[in-house]
Amino acid sequence: MTDDFTATLPRKRMGAGLLLTDPDDRVLLVEPTYKPYWEVPGGAVEADESPHAAVVRELKEELGLPVQPGRVLVTDWVPPRPDRTEGLMIVFDGGVLTPEQTVGIRLPADELRSWAWCTAQEADARLSELLARRVAAAVRARAEGTSVYLENGFHVS
Repeated sequence: MTDDFTATLPRKRMGAGLLLTDPDDRVLLVEPTYKPYWEVPGGAVEADESPHAAVVRELKEELGLPVQPGRVLVTDWVPPRPDRTEGLMIVFDGGVLTPEQTVGIRLPADELRSWAWCTAQEADARLSELLARRVAAAVRARAEGTSVYLENGFHVS
Protein backbone atom coordinates (compact mmCIF):
# COMPACT_ATOMS: atom_id res chain seq x y z
CA MET A 1 0.00 0.00 0.00
CA THR A 2 1.37 3.42 -0.93
CA ASP A 3 1.21 6.50 1.23
CA ASP A 4 -1.20 9.20 0.11
CA PHE A 5 0.86 12.40 -0.02
CA THR A 6 -2.36 14.44 -0.30
CA ALA A 7 -3.11 13.63 3.35
CA THR A 8 -0.22 15.94 4.30
CA LEU A 9 -1.48 18.90 2.27
CA PRO A 10 -3.19 21.86 3.97
CA ARG A 11 -6.96 21.65 4.45
CA LYS A 12 -9.37 24.54 4.05
CA ARG A 13 -12.62 25.31 5.78
CA MET A 14 -15.50 25.35 3.30
CA GLY A 15 -18.98 26.77 3.35
CA ALA A 16 -21.84 26.64 0.87
CA GLY A 17 -24.78 29.00 0.64
CA LEU A 18 -27.77 29.60 -1.56
CA LEU A 19 -29.03 32.81 -3.12
CA LEU A 20 -32.82 32.66 -2.93
CA THR A 21 -35.05 35.52 -4.03
CA ASP A 22 -38.75 36.26 -4.15
CA PRO A 23 -40.63 37.51 -7.24
CA ASP A 24 -39.73 41.10 -6.20
CA ASP A 25 -35.97 40.31 -6.31
CA ARG A 26 -35.56 40.50 -2.54
CA VAL A 27 -32.93 38.15 -1.06
CA LEU A 28 -33.81 35.62 1.62
CA LEU A 29 -31.61 36.03 4.71
CA VAL A 30 -31.63 34.04 7.94
CA GLU A 31 -30.81 35.24 11.45
CA PRO A 32 -28.68 32.69 13.32
CA THR A 33 -29.02 32.34 17.09
CA TYR A 34 -25.22 31.98 17.45
CA LYS A 35 -24.00 35.10 15.53
CA PRO A 36 -24.62 38.83 15.71
CA TYR A 37 -25.27 39.15 11.97
CA TRP A 38 -27.51 37.57 9.35
CA GLU A 39 -26.51 35.05 6.66
CA VAL A 40 -27.70 33.51 3.42
CA PRO A 41 -29.09 30.00 4.01
CA GLY A 42 -26.35 27.39 4.02
CA GLY A 43 -23.50 26.33 6.22
CA ALA A 44 -20.32 24.37 6.70
CA VAL A 45 -19.32 21.64 4.27
CA GLU A 46 -18.65 18.51 6.31
CA ALA A 47 -15.76 16.07 5.79
CA ASP A 48 -16.18 14.01 2.62
CA GLU A 49 -19.22 16.10 1.56
CA SER A 50 -19.44 18.14 -1.62
CA PRO A 51 -20.45 21.82 -1.43
CA HIS A 52 -23.56 20.97 -3.51
CA ALA A 53 -24.59 18.18 -1.13
CA ALA A 54 -23.90 20.46 1.86
CA VAL A 55 -26.20 23.21 0.63
CA VAL A 56 -28.98 20.72 -0.12
CA ARG A 57 -28.61 19.27 3.40
CA GLU A 58 -28.44 22.70 5.04
CA LEU A 59 -31.57 23.97 3.25
CA LYS A 60 -33.55 20.95 4.44
CA GLU A 61 -32.22 21.39 8.01
CA GLU A 62 -32.50 25.20 8.17
CA LEU A 63 -35.65 25.98 6.21
CA GLY A 64 -37.32 22.64 5.57
CA LEU A 65 -37.08 23.33 1.83
CA PRO A 66 -36.23 20.71 -0.79
CA VAL A 67 -34.48 23.19 -3.11
CA GLN A 68 -32.29 22.02 -5.97
CA PRO A 69 -29.27 24.36 -6.27
CA GLY A 70 -28.43 25.76 -9.67
CA ARG A 71 -25.09 26.96 -10.92
CA VAL A 72 -22.29 28.43 -8.84
CA LEU A 73 -22.59 32.23 -8.67
CA VAL A 74 -19.66 33.04 -6.38
CA THR A 75 -16.49 31.37 -5.17
CA ASP A 76 -14.91 33.46 -2.41
CA TRP A 77 -11.56 32.72 -0.77
CA VAL A 78 -11.48 34.19 2.72
CA PRO A 79 -8.07 34.78 4.36
CA PRO A 80 -7.33 33.60 7.89
CA ARG A 81 -8.19 35.81 10.86
CA PRO A 82 -7.13 35.46 14.49
CA ASP A 83 -10.37 33.57 15.28
CA ARG A 84 -10.75 31.59 12.03
CA THR A 85 -8.79 29.60 9.50
CA GLU A 86 -8.83 30.50 5.83
CA GLY A 87 -11.82 29.26 3.90
CA LEU A 88 -13.48 28.78 0.56
CA MET A 89 -17.10 29.90 0.38
CA ILE A 90 -19.41 28.98 -2.50
CA VAL A 91 -22.79 30.55 -3.28
CA PHE A 92 -25.16 28.64 -5.55
CA ASP A 93 -28.18 30.02 -7.37
CA GLY A 94 -31.32 28.86 -5.58
CA GLY A 95 -33.73 30.59 -7.95
CA VAL A 96 -36.97 32.35 -7.10
CA LEU A 97 -39.17 30.97 -4.35
CA THR A 98 -42.89 30.99 -5.00
CA PRO A 99 -45.33 32.18 -2.33
CA GLU A 100 -46.35 28.52 -1.89
CA GLN A 101 -42.75 27.50 -1.19
CA THR A 102 -42.28 30.44 1.17
CA VAL A 103 -45.27 29.32 3.28
CA GLY A 104 -43.44 26.01 3.79
CA ILE A 105 -40.37 27.55 5.47
CA ARG A 106 -39.75 25.99 8.88
CA LEU A 107 -36.91 27.20 11.13
CA PRO A 108 -35.02 25.11 13.69
CA ALA A 109 -35.48 27.24 16.85
CA ASP A 110 -32.10 26.24 18.29
CA GLU A 111 -30.23 27.43 15.17
CA LEU A 112 -32.23 30.22 13.52
CA ARG A 113 -34.10 33.08 15.17
CA SER A 114 -35.88 34.34 12.04
CA TRP A 115 -35.75 34.88 8.31
CA ALA A 116 -36.66 37.82 6.05
CA TRP A 117 -36.91 38.95 2.46
CA CYS A 118 -34.44 41.84 2.13
CA THR A 119 -33.80 44.57 -0.40
CA ALA A 120 -30.16 45.35 -1.22
CA GLN A 121 -30.17 48.13 1.38
CA GLU A 122 -31.70 45.90 4.06
CA ALA A 123 -29.20 43.14 3.28
CA ASP A 124 -26.30 45.58 3.62
CA ALA A 125 -27.58 46.60 7.04
CA ARG A 126 -28.03 43.02 8.31
CA LEU A 127 -24.98 41.27 6.86
CA SER A 128 -21.33 41.62 7.84
CA GLU A 129 -19.36 43.75 5.35
CA LEU A 130 -17.77 40.62 3.87
CA LEU A 131 -21.12 38.84 3.45
CA ALA A 132 -22.72 41.97 2.00
CA ARG A 133 -20.02 42.09 -0.68
CA ARG A 134 -20.46 38.37 -1.41
CA VAL A 135 -24.26 38.59 -1.66
CA ALA A 136 -24.10 41.68 -3.89
CA ALA A 137 -21.64 39.84 -6.16
CA ALA A 138 -23.98 36.81 -6.28
CA VAL A 139 -26.95 38.99 -7.22
CA ARG A 140 -24.90 40.63 -10.00
CA ALA A 141 -23.58 37.28 -11.24
CA ARG A 142 -27.10 35.90 -11.46
CA ALA A 143 -28.34 38.97 -13.36
CA GLU A 144 -25.38 38.84 -15.77
CA GLY A 145 -25.45 35.05 -16.25
CA THR A 146 -21.87 34.72 -14.96
CA SER A 147 -19.91 33.24 -12.10
CA VAL A 148 -17.36 35.30 -10.17
CA TYR A 149 -14.27 34.62 -8.13
CA LEU A 150 -13.68 36.81 -5.08
CA GLU A 151 -11.04 37.10 -2.39
CA ASN A 152 -12.40 38.35 0.92
CA GLY A 153 -15.52 39.51 -0.95
CA PHE A 154 -13.58 41.59 -3.49
CA HIS A 155 -13.29 40.89 -7.22
CA VAL A 156 -9.86 39.73 -8.33
CA SER A 157 -8.75 41.14 -11.65
